[in-house]
Amino acid sequence: MSDNDPGRHHHFAVSAAREAGALAMTYFGAEYAKWDKGGNNPVTDADVAVDQFLRQRMQAFAPDYGWLSEETADDKSRHSARRVWVVDPIDGTRAFIRGQPHFAVSIALLEADRPISAVIYNPATDELFEASEQGPALLNGAKVQVSAKAELQDARMLAAKGLFQHKRWTSPWPDMQVESRNSIAYQVALTAAGHFDGCMNLWGAYDWDLAAADLILRRAGGHITDHTGAALRFNRQTPRHPSIVAANPALHGLLLGRMMT
Repeated sequence: MSDNDPGRHHHFAVSAAREAGALAMTYFGAEYAKWDKGGNNPVTDADVAVDQFLRQRMQAFAPDYGWLSEETADDKSRHSARRVWVVDPIDGTRAFIRGQPHFAVSIALLEADRPISAVIYNPATDELFEASEQGPALLNGAKVQVSAKAELQDARMLAAKGLFQHKRWTSPWPDMQVESRNSIAYQVALTAAGHFDGCMNLWGAYDWDLAAADLILRRAGGHITDHTGAALRFNRQTPRHPSIVAANPALHGLLLGRMMT
């Protein structure tokens, strides 16, 4: 395998995501075991099966690459690898359990602390979002970009129910069209495609939620940071991020401005 052929890595990741999505769909709407990992964090047989499938496929393709996944214990060996696969086998497990088509397979390839290849695949809707470091963001092969919305009034936002009515805000937000999706990766991908104007999550997220989403959103012309405006950095000792704010550049600035009030 040539490390100097990024296109080969990306095509492989796209193929693996589609295969993983097909595997997830064999469980979707069927009977399977589910349990809580702790902290009201559900997991299912489907999560584990997809995780195992992807780990075997990725390690066979590139045995020297590191691995970080929501469903695999982190042994920290990723820190000595030049490149790292970051995977969420089913981002949006709660939606998956409820039978809602708001989940996705998320795959990113990191070099140092930045994603160089990204795929987010929702197999229930057959939406495949992808981007590589030098190419455009694509949805099912067609170029996409963030919306041009430049004001908060009537913006189409993805966020947790009640976020914009929370008592933390000292002044009310403008009226916006707010919906929720359980998968953070899928939220950001929908924002990248311009289906929504922005998304916010102030309760924290992990590398496996965000690594692929970060690259796709940025290649679609958007900005994604934490609530302080700091860029996301991946493959750190603790792969957790305090928050995300993602939108087109104009709206992103307005959202960050509200964080300071």
